Amino acid sequence: MERLPGFRDFYPEPLPPTKDELWSMDARNHIFDTWRAVARRYGFREYDGPPLEPLELYTNKSGDEIVAQLFNFEDKGKRAVAMRPEMTPTLARMAAAQERAYKKPFKWFSIPQLFRYEKQQKGRKREHFQLNCDIIGENDRAADAELVALLIDTLRALGLTSADFVVRLSSRNAWTEFFASRCPDATKAYDFFQVVDKLERNRAEDSAALLAPLGFKLEEVQAFITGGQPNAELQLILDQLTARGLREFVRIDYGVIRGLAYYTGPVFEAFDIKGEFRAICGGGRYDQLIKQVSGGKVDLPALGFGMGDVVLFELLKSRGLLPAFTAGLAAYVLIEDETLRAESLRVVQQLREAALPTEFSLTPAKGDKQFKRALELNAAHTVRLERQPDGAVVARVKHLATRTENVVAPGEVAVRLGAKP
Repeated sequence: MERLPGFRDFYPEPLPPTKDELWSMDARNHIFDTWRAVARRYGFREYDGPPLEPLELYTNKSGDEIVAQLFNFEDKGKRAVAMRPEMTPTLARMAAAQERAYKKPFKWFSIPQLFRYEKQQKGRKREHFQLNCDIIGENDRAADAELVALLIDTLRALGLTSADFVVRLSSRNAWTEFFASRCPDATKAYDFFQVVDKLERNRAEDSAALLAPLGFKLEEVQAFITGGQPNAELQLILDQLTARGLREFVRIDYGVIRGLAYYTGPVFEAFDIKGEFRAICGGGRYDQLIKQVSGGKVDLPALGFGMGDVVLFELLKSRGLLPAFTAGLAAYVLIEDETLRAESLRVVQQLREAALPTEFSLTPAKGDKQFKRALELNAAHTVRLERQPDGAVVARVKHLATRTENVVAPGEVAVRLGAKP
């Protein structure tokens, strides 16, 4: 029985040799732990929502065309539902339902598993995990600077530097002004933005052909992008990032437009400098979404970003920034004298209660076999209880790297291994 296409199995390190693509659970935890640590450092609180939502939540935001990209079905209650393809609509629904209970602005993050029925390609699966960070209830562009700073510090915490990635900062307002100054027909705006969003992926002649019916020349669109002058809102963000010492990580790039229709202000994407991968992260301001999701009952400004684990994992791996993952046992308790198994189990329990990862042989085994297992599990110490001629029981604690051994009372083993007394 094989797993479904586009889905992943996560194995503990070290990964078994295989021709199949395997993903590391230890690497996933490393990324998640870093995501959580940095988000909390910025004062963000964690939330979550259901992986199954009403289909209408997504069609209301993105239109019926999104259905082709979803895992959707009719449940036993005859409701049209879908596996969540993104987290922002769930956040908007939750924020609208309980916004009176929280002082504004509130800063939330989540690490959901998301699902899209799409063609697989490099950096994209049919499921992935994603860090979502959002600020609800703040209009000032200081919130946008805060979010970009969080993005930068998250990647820095994983070992990446300005030589590895850049945040490309743009503005939907700037593009809206550019469009309005040249085309009076607002109904063409969405088609125009879609073409601009795909300029880097499409051939120049194809883009020119799509722009012509909208009343634009490819050359004038390209000139606006290469001009790269920040408007007032982007300059404010740049000034605040400069004050934080983070300016080197950001550049103005009007080639970033974010194709999703709900973005309303500053937008940004993070890319690896070498251009080997898809975008690491993307986001921006979406001030109308909560009003749209709530049917006009709640009107709150909002902004956020999403950072997927697939591209990030590949980038960290390519840069050699993933740690060497081992079981990391503090101790392996050798039970060579079965008459001391009860006392040995007591030591095992004491070590585990002291938050020291500990293993032992569940069944009787020869001493050399147990010692070999301790080495396989990369235990830092072995602990062996021994009965003295006078009947007293002592513990021999050996540090495997140095081979130094100390003899202590069984109740003192945890302290010897670094637990607080």
